[in-house]
Order: sequence, then structure tokens, then C-alpha cells
Amino acid sequence: MATIDLSPLYRSSVGFDRMASLLDSALRSDTGATGYPPYNIELVAENQYAVTLAVAGFEEDDLEIEVENGVLRVTGKKAEENEKREYLHRGIANRAFERKFSLAEHIEVTGAALKNGLLTVGLVKNIPEAKKPKRIDISSSTKDLLQDRSKSKESAA
Repeated sequence: MATIDLSPLYRSSVGFDRMASLLDSALRSDTGATGYPPYNIELVAENQYAVTLAVAGFEEDDLEIEVENGVLRVTGKKAEENEKREYLHRGIANRAFERKFSLAEHIEVTGAALKNGLLTVGLVKNIPEAKKPKRIDISSSTKDLLQDRSKSKESAA
């Protein structure tokens, strides 16, 4: 498989290193990925999302959810069974797993629920007021604009 060199992106941009790292990791083939457990990512409402993982056979105590540095990590590890069972066929996976999801800026985890073998993690995008778009009124005179600038400079001094 051909690889793509993203180093020019690192050289010509400032502040986009996380995006470049995400692209780089997405383009790398991960041979260890098994696809277990299957999951859905759902848009619930504007700025609200849900990640649902099929974790049949796992209980709340077997699951762990962590968020660190913009990465949501869900791990599952079955407790050791004390009783010995003799299986004629064993098709239900009780293997440990770890799933990671890269979260965009300002995405926060609101909670998690386990019901009918589905673990749902709620997410919300909280954009700070300073980052939200703001409407700028257009004046017919540049004189007013310059006066407002000089007032703001005086108050800053």
C-alpha cells in the first residue's frame, strides 16, 4: 500500500498538528483491528451525539470509560468465571476489548448507560461564547470605527 507523506502539512501550518496526526493515523493500516465490538455513532440532535457499542455479556463492572486528551476510550474485561463449564460449542465472545474514539474540540462526555447489551455514551459539543460566530454591524462612516478603536486603546492602557 502506498503511503502519503504529510510532512509538508506540518511545515506550512500552525495549530493543525492534531488534525495532521489524525489523518496520518487514519491512513496507516491497523492490522490489529478486529472490529470488535461493533458500534454506531449517531447524531441525536444539533450538537448532541451518541456512541453505542454492542457489549452483550458484559456487566457495568466489566466496562470502563475514560476521556483523556481528546480521546474517548472504552475498555471491557470479563471477570474470571469461578465455575468450570464444558462447552459443546462456544460462539459468544467474552474477550477483552478496547475501542478508542478521537473527539473533536469542545466535545464533552455527558454520561453512559448500559441497557439490553448496548452501551451508549452521550456526547455534547459545547462551544464557548468567545468561539461562537458574532455578527458585526456595518457603519456608513469610518469615523465611528476609528473613534471606537481609539476608545478601546485608551481603556486598555
